[in-house]
Amino acid sequence: MTPQETPPQDAPQGPWSCRLHVITGKGGTGKTTVAGALAVALATGGRRVLLTEVEGRQQIAQLFDTPPLPYAERKVASAPGGGEVFALAIDAEEALLEYLEMFYNLRRAGKALGRIGAIDFATTIAPGVRDVLLTGKVKEAVNRPDATRAGGRAYDAVVLDAPPTGRIARFLNVTAEVAGLAKMGPIRAQADNVMAVMHSGSTAVHLVTLLEEMPIQETVDGVCELRAAGLPVGGVIVNMVRTPLLDAGDLQLASTGQLDLEGLAAGVKGAGLRPSAELVHALAAQAAQHARRVVLETVQRREVEALGRPVYELPLVADGVDLGVVYQFAELLRTQRMVG
Repeated sequence: MTPQETPPQDAPQGPWSCRLHVITGKGGTGKTTVAGALAVALATGGRRVLLTEVEGRQQIAQLFDTPPLPYAERKVASAPGGGEVFALAIDAEEALLEYLEMFYNLRRAGKALGRIGAIDFATTIAPGVRDVLLTGKVKEAVNRPDATRAGGRAYDAVVLDAPPTGRIARFLNVTAEVAGLAKMGPIRAQADNVMAVMHSGSTAVHLVTLLEEMPIQETVDGVCELRAAGLPVGGVIVNMVRTPLLDAGDLQLASTGQLDLEGLAAGVKGAGLRPSAELVHALAAQAAQHARRVVLETVQRREVEALGRPVYELPLVADGVDLGVVYQFAELLRTQRMVG
């Protein structure tokens, strides 16, 4: 299947009203920042959203400048219009203990297993079981009832800061992962229940990328793998987008080394600097480098558009990401109609 094809399992076009938003992307693309911004965007207008992570790195806590998250849902932000964002760092061992308590009343026995290392041993030799535990907790949050709230659910939406694109299809496709381990029984039943949510119209898997060759290729590969697994591909968020510093004509001249050096020198002089030959040539070289990057980014953007999914863009932030940037990005995602 080529990336240009749009098979039936792709999620509908935005704005997204899904209950579960899975955010993945190559390491370094800023997927946690995007996940946080999307959670705030979804919560805007009085909604309650849960933001979850499963990799044990406490990046949500860092992003929202809060203490490390326990295995408990904690409010980390308010959204415009009275919305609330809660966060949860899902731990496989705690998820297993909770599972044993809910279904078998065996939490004490589970703690004993943890003390002798049995849980770590089991999830190491059978990684699919670990993924079932992690995604099972996400599924529980998506479906958790709350009769006191409009809609009857504890959360209006759940955002999952998921593993990178290199393993996202395997992580989400838990039934296939445990097929060789459990043909029936509680683990298989849990995996099947997870897959019912992951394959439903209430889920969308969004991919975060940069306009660079490796992240774009990993995004293309990730989309192909998600489609092959029948998982619903959502939108593509292009992060750290740079605004071209030259107009189209100057970009063309700069890329071919034909900039007007005399005009460049006049501009330097007009800025109050001495237009030495060394400075003018250095600026021309930087302009040429910038122009080549713009050309490469244009090619990469076409690769993204060829995936046939909605594309959203977030700008490069020179001073680093803080909480203010999260809210800025949330508003940009709303403006671009990623959420309603």
